[in-house]
Amino acid sequence: MNNYKRTLVTTALPYANGPVHIGHLAGVYVPADIYVRYLRAKGEEVLLIGGSDEHGVPITIKAQKEGTTPQAIVDRYHAIIKSSFEEFGISFDIYSRTSSKVHHEMASEFFRKLFDAGKFVEKLSMQYYDEQAGQFLADRYITGTCPHCGNERAYGDQCEGCGTSLNAMDLIHPVSAITGNVPQLKETNHWYLPLDQYEDWLKQWILEEHKEWKGNVYGQCKSWLDNGLQARAVTRDLDWGIPVPIEGVEGKVLYVWFDAPIGYISATKDLTADWEKYWKDKDTRMIHFIGKDNIVFHCIIFPAMLKAEGTFILPDNVPANEFLNLEGDKISTSQNWAVWLHEYLEDFKGKQDVLRYVLTANAPETKDNDFTWKDFQARNNNELVAIYGNFVNRTLVLTHKYFGGMVPECGQMDEYDKQVVNEILAIVTRVASNLETFHFREALKECMNLARLGNKYLADTEPWKLIKTNEARVNTILNLSLQIVANLSTLTEPFMPFSAQKLREFLHIQPIAWKKMGADVLSAGHKLNEAGLLFDKIEDEEIQKQVARLESIKKLHIKPA
Repeated sequence: MNNYKRTLVTTALPYANGPVHIGHLAGVYVPADIYVRYLRAKGEEVLLIGGSDEHGVPITIKAQKEGTTPQAIVDRYHAIIKSSFEEFGISFDIYSRTSSKVHHEMASEFFRKLFDAGKFVEKLSMQYYDEQAGQFLADRYITGTCPHCGNERAYGDQCEGCGTSLNAMDLIHPVSAITGNVPQLKETNHWYLPLDQYEDWLKQWILEEHKEWKGNVYGQCKSWLDNGLQARAVTRDLDWGIPVPIEGVEGKVLYVWFDAPIGYISATKDLTADWEKYWKDKDTRMIHFIGKDNIVFHCIIFPAMLKAEGTFILPDNVPANEFLNLEGDKISTSQNWAVWLHEYLEDFKGKQDVLRYVLTANAPETKDNDFTWKDFQARNNNELVAIYGNFVNRTLVLTHKYFGGMVPECGQMDEYDKQVVNEILAIVTRVASNLETFHFREALKECMNLARLGNKYLADTEPWKLIKTNEARVNTILNLSLQIVANLSTLTEPFMPFSAQKLREFLHIQPIAWKKMGADVLSAGHKLNEAGLLFDKIEDEEIQKQVARLESIKKLHIKPA
């Protein structure tokens, strides 16, 4: 039995310097939405919090490239990201932004509280400086060779080749991303969060108290802790971001990874005046959905910040996914090697659920996985159309044909019927168990097993033959088949909300609560609406168009990093 009253679910804040792509969706937003929709179906109190990260160097670099302002960049991409998420069915309670007044105030207050309590260490350090540009170079303004994997386009804070977090000083052959010059070292003053002081506490909290975390998350945390933690600068020499709230300090802003996770708190405050119950009540359980490149920030740095502040709850789980590749290569936003959500929604109108299904069925839960357009087509045609859609259509068509669209009475059940009823309940239980433990691929597989069960039941019992000799038996067969269809409308809703709604319209029912599922959710005599197709086949031409687009990128000799 769960001992919490409510759940707060947060999703990593995407940088507002470009649209979102399938890697973001598979890693963070689809699993978070599945989980939240499941909790809502159970009648639990839950919030899904998201927003755009509108500070940080990637945004200023984009603005410089386009000859515009950082504000213009974030305004443009925040709007694109927000509308794409809405159309795709990511059911945020709020999708906020870190440029908001509430966020600036909250991040400043958070920093100031830690500063006043003496939680930071102030120190002079040598940092890279671009003489020609006349500025210090924050992490993303420095590129070079990764000392771990040899990727020549690693950033000063992270290598996107191997995912390792870096310090700018770790890079081999560093150069300025602004001018391409070799930067010089120059003295500057910053405030640091002394993570080493929280090391023993973090070891106890993560390694002893959270052994249930996913292996990739637990393992990465253990590696960081085993190697010893270093103090982390929480300020940067930049002019875009939240100014450091200390009198007399100019030209410095809060480090984006200090201010961004506070965005979860400020977004909740934006949403409700009752925000503190979600952040300060021990009866609230907090879950962070992130990609593997954000594990250190959400499991070590942000918890240390919350611990230092002293009044906030800590995350209960951080179910991070691995990376999704595209057609055998790493997704690269800078090289346009990606499937962008807003373009997908334009090209495949009304097919949000197909992408949601494929990204879940092929989710990179424990290892990096690959998205291919051929697999996308095959899963739609061979699974959604041929298994799920086919079973629903057969059941509804037969009910309209034999019983005028009315749910028939369930008569005497034989042993096979009883086995089917038991299996419905067993599948519902297995789906719930997998969702509770963040095994979304397995949960989806079980949903499809219910459709497979229905298809097999119809094929085995052959009601179209029996109708001539034993109508009473057909009553029972179609009643049970319709019960399976109704259960599918709730079971599949977290994964494929658009087709679940369509299915409820066919059935002429309201959403069924999770706890009411079983073999008696539709009453005899209930009138169904006319049915249509849940899913359509995707033709080769549609897929070839997408493959050709990717091939044209390769022909331009633009290859993923």
